[in-house]
Amino acid sequence: MTFEYTMTFAELMGAIQEYLLLLIPLVIIQFGLMIAALVHIFKHDTYNTGNRVLWVIVCLCVNMIGPILYFILGRSEGENE
Repeated sequence: MTFEYTMTFAELMGAIQEYLLLLIPLVIIQFGLMIAALVHIFKHDTYNTGNRVLWVIVCLCVNMIGPILYFILGRSEGENE
């Protein structure tokens, strides 16, 4: 005996609306961090570890953690900007 439950469109939209208040700020923070990190990567030539290509790939592929890793590990210490 198999049991199948299909969610109606209204039920699906109700479930999504519950999480929108959490998801929208997270998406804005993610894109903000990614844009800030990419701008910083392309403006500067020196990095503590890795190179420009590595940090662009990390920032684009590792979503929210990539830009945070760049600002912690990749940014040179002698930069004022």
